[in-house]
Amino acid sequence: MAKAKKSPTAAVKTKKLASVEVNSSSEAHTRASHSIEPAKGKLGVMIPGMGAVATTFVAGVEAVRKGIAHPIGSLTQMGTIRLGKRTDGRSPKINEFVPLAGLDDLVFTGWDIFEDNMYAAARNAGVLERDLLDKVKARLSAITPMKAVFDHNYVKKIDGPNVKKGKNKMELAEQLRQDIRDFKKSSRASRLITIWCASTETFIKATPAHQSVKSLEKAMLQNDKNIAPSMIYAYASLMEGVPFANGAPNLTVDIPAMLELAREREVPICGKDYKTGQTLIKTVLAPAFKARLLGLSGWYSTNILGNRDGEVLDDPGSFKTKEESKLGALEHILQPALYPELYGNIFHKVRINYYPPRGDNKEGWDNIDIFGWLGYPMQIKVDFLCRDSILAAPIVLDLVLFLDLAQRTPELRRLGIQEWLSFYFKSPMTAPGLYPEHDLFIQLMKLKNTLRYLKGEELITHLGLEYYD
Repeated sequence: MAKAKKSPTAAVKTKKLASVEVNSSSEAHTRASHSIEPAKGKLGVMIPGMGAVATTFVAGVEAVRKGIAHPIGSLTQMGTIRLGKRTDGRSPKINEFVPLAGLDDLVFTGWDIFEDNMYAAARNAGVLERDLLDKVKARLSAITPMKAVFDHNYVKKIDGPNVKKGKNKMELAEQLRQDIRDFKKSSRASRLITIWCASTETFIKATPAHQSVKSLEKAMLQNDKNIAPSMIYAYASLMEGVPFANGAPNLTVDIPAMLELAREREVPICGKDYKTGQTLIKTVLAPAFKARLLGLSGWYSTNILGNRDGEVLDDPGSFKTKEESKLGALEHILQPALYPELYGNIFHKVRINYYPPRGDNKEGWDNIDIFGWLGYPMQIKVDFLCRDSILAAPIVLDLVLFLDLAQRTPELRRLGIQEWLSFYFKSPMTAPGLYPEHDLFIQLMKLKNTLRYLKGEELITHLGLEYYD
């Protein structure tokens, strides 16, 4: 196989997978295939926010372990990966191709502002049927939340009693670090992952406090209002060497201080905001419009949802954070600067409306105004009646297992940001100054080619010329 050509970025960062220049010699591939540490022992999963998403995820894992359900939607459990040529017929399951932790190895804990155990929290969330929950009741009831770090200024619509107290935010971080150490000891886990499943925090921009580890720590000691609770969880996790995934649109680890800490301690991070419903559809349809060079004049999106997520997003500050996450995909996919006649004047509007009767069964409605040959207008309307937590749960599972794989792979953990996991996020994190890739299918190719690379397999380009020699 010929060597991949170097781009200007890759030439500067030849050893960084996110950039990426791949040395495809057999020696390099053999070396890469031996660089993943085995998944020995238990994997502890720590979840800030034990609400609808977290309880649906944990209950689902328990149901799959019992053999009473299938892990539908999970790439790590049901996905395959093509190796070599199409004529080779090699398509193993992903969890047979790379050494992922098994579901039986997972142990769970979490933090929440409410005191309900996971069974009670799942009943309250109303996502899963009582019959299924009762079959995993014993395991869920045993998982009780630790006291949470919480700031009402960041989540204005809810409040709860199960909250840590400390003289400053650094002291709260130290309490979280002790929680992490205690859980690792009590669960006998050999490795840990933190994955954020809590509420969307109010919108903030990076400030001088976020620019370095030193400034972050100083700000925490001074109780700086710009240090959000999610940042305290991320800081505590990274200081304990625990990978962190951000499932909300919060700033959290997407600041220079956290990038510095992740690189310094060689701990993987990724985010932000799980790509579940409406944005999933956008990252499928927008690439189709661009591929066919169909113009877009407007895209109006509205959502109605109940549950705690909907209640939180009823606050303008939290909605602003979510809005920023949902608006970015179209511009990056369609590249209006390159195609001004087609995408240079798009009217893009996003609305989220709290509607309690719908509960977790969110409805995402899109009106899309496109135009084709000679400028003639056409419309597409999408009404996606989805179940938000059902779509999010397999994402949480995959991120837990893939982040653990990254932590056991020196070449990945040294990067800090795991851009190859963009597939799962509305606003994928990238190296500073590098625009994110939002096209769902390019993201999947990025993910699978990363796995091929790590195992010394030829990268799939879909060129196809070799079949016609």
